[in-house]
Amino acid sequence: MRFSVLIRLCPVLVAALCGQARAQPVVTLASLEWPPYAGAQLPERGLSTATLARIFQAAGYTLEVKFYPWARAVAAARHKPAVMGYFPEYDAAEVRRHFICSDPIGHGPLGLAQRKGQRLRWREVSDLAAYRVSVVQDYVNNYQLDRNIAEDRQRFDPAPDDGRNLLKLASGSIDLAVIDQNVFHYLLRHDSLVRHIGQRLEMNPRLLETKTLHVCFKPGRDGERLAAIVNRGLKILRQDAR
Repeated sequence: MRFSVLIRLCPVLVAALCGQARAQPVVTLASLEWPPYAGAQLPERGLSTATLARIFQAAGYTLEVKFYPWARAVAAARHKPAVMGYFPEYDAAEVRRHFICSDPIGHGPLGLAQRKGQRLRWREVSDLAAYRVSVVQDYVNNYQLDRNIAEDRQRFDPAPDDGRNLLKLASGSIDLAVIDQNVFHYLLRHDSLVRHIGQRLEMNPRLLETKTLHVCFKPGRDGERLAAIVNRGLKILRQDAR
């Protein structure tokens, strides 16, 4: 697991951020069930949530997280006045058209799950056109892969979530499943359905890319202010880590 910030609350962070945020005692953000990064039943509601909760606590806020299916989480951040943003999101030009993105709150190794013994080899994303690839509906993935799917140059099959994606892979209905490597290993250990077929699956040794994870806030003055609080907190945590 590679995470770019410490999640503990340090005295330096408290001292530096205390008193900045007086106008709004609660920050409400949307998220999804995406362990180990976010989830209502995870310890501290996940790694990403724990980092943000500590930053906002130091700045005088209480973080409230509402968990939805992914498409609803993004829609809530766009259209519900009380929801100021959502996380964790990959950086993408389309995302930045609608939201203010924070600095990275972590990193996610995005790769491809496969059945053991397949020995699928590829060098360029275009090579994946030879295979049937499954992606989670409405997720941002690798830019070139998403573009190939949009332009009908990549065979694909959408799934509602990562768990069902892996079940389809184990059944043989797809060749590859796009998934964060940390999410893959978490589901194999903890998901009751995936655990039973886990011995038949593995990660392809080649990653699509290592993605940065962000909080995406509503555009406007409040969103800019909250993004600045997160960015300042991340900077202090990185300095403290060093």
